[in-house]
Amino acid sequence: MDSRLGKFWLTAGYVFLYVPILTLIIFSFNKSRMVTLWGGFSFKWYGVIAHDSEVVNGFILSMKIALLTATASVVLGTFAAFAMVRYKSFFGRTFFFAHINAPLVVPEVITGLSLLLFFVMCERLFGMPERGIFTIWAGHTSFGLSYAAVIIQSRLLEMDKSLEEAAMDLGCKPFQVFYLVTLPLIAQSLMAAWLLTFTISLDDVVTTAFLSGPGSTTLPLVILSRARLGLDPTVNAIATITVAVVAVGVVAGSLWMSRQERRRAAEQSAAYREGMEAMAV
Repeated sequence: MDSRLGKFWLTAGYVFLYVPILTLIIFSFNKSRMVTLWGGFSFKWYGVIAHDSEVVNGFILSMKIALLTATASVVLGTFAAFAMVRYKSFFGRTFFFAHINAPLVVPEVITGLSLLLFFVMCERLFGMPERGIFTIWAGHTSFGLSYAAVIIQSRLLEMDKSLEEAAMDLGCKPFQVFYLVTLPLIAQSLMAAWLLTFTISLDDVVTTAFLSGPGSTTLPLVILSRARLGLDPTVNAIATITVAVVAVGVVAGSLWMSRQERRRAAEQSAAYREGMEAMAV
């Protein structure tokens, strides 16, 4: 009974989450301009957005910002995670820990408004930066590194430290230990953090709306502005392309992580067999 009830709620959850997305994808191939009335199968609206410079430029800008944000978030999040896990006591650790986790719980409207005021103050004092791609990237990175740090921190906490200690006993320098031992062990968490921050940056609206300027309209802002004017079939096509890009990235990342996990398991198994054979001799 419990098993059937659990399957029912799981199915209901999937239906609630994915049926609206599936409906949007289906109606993106609708020939009719009425988005709720099926008029036949057609790629018409994909051809329309292919010649829409506003959509194309917004998509390219969103991809650039998402790639930069994901990369910077993983790098900074890795440093933050190491500081929290490997250094149990240092001056300001509590404040540092709170600062890293604050963007996870602070409403995004507050984050966006505070960043806007900060950049406006900097522009008045120093004449830079102007609101645009840099301010959007900085804003996305400010909360993206928090997500990355949490993911990488959880992997570091469960990682066997004896492997690093063994490498140092064998003469490896700290950088060699990190590159040859630690990095391969946390590679999956790095990829997971990169994919998550990439997705968050790609579809962010609130922070981007505060930090964008003339000539820096991202794809989510284009979709939002057009949706306010009424239902438009091109919005369905744009959203479908966005879903496809994210889905391809997630599937590719999942396949890579699964492959790395099988490879690591095979290497550990081979090392164990070699150790047992050496002990037998």
